[in-house]
Amino acid sequence: MAEKNTLHDAFLDELRDMYHAEKQLTSALPKLAKKAKSPDLSEAFRSHLAETENHVTRLEQVFAELGETAKAKTCDGMKGIIAEANEMIGESYDDQTMDAVLIASAQRAEHYEIAAYGTLVTWARTMEHDSAADLLQQNLDEEKAADEKLTDIAESGINEQAAQSTH
Repeated sequence: MAEKNTLHDAFLDELRDMYHAEKQLTSALPKLAKKAKSPDLSEAFRSHLAETENHVTRLEQVFAELGETAKAKTCDGMKGIIAEANEMIGESYDDQTMDAVLIASAQRAEHYEIAAYGTLVTWARTMEHDSAADLLQQNLDEEKAADEKLTDIAESGINEQAAQSTH
């Protein structure tokens, strides 16, 4: 009979998935920053790129603390989110609508990460990997803050301007 995997195995699998997801985002965020017309939005993407690079480093720390090699597992979820974002970027929207679309695309990625990091933090705490949980909590907090910042930018006029361009 095959050996059943444990929560620890699922935890490592999810860590590898997020490691790949974050690495994918380090390539995608500069494209979003370049495409954004709003200086605030472009800066938000550049700022989150620096945070994302720190997320990769923290994940590497978590792997090290667990005595594991930092190894990525293809994250099909993030790959799909980025593919959809690239498709949207290729459309010929007016500037305001493009910024609204970029925000929507970025928030899909943030929500995916928030869900994954929430699970990782809970599992780490359950298995008493407290230091790993603290590192993962930092990533989760930054993902939530990035999502809130994108909402603030969208609600500060970008969505309204995009809506006006339809009239």
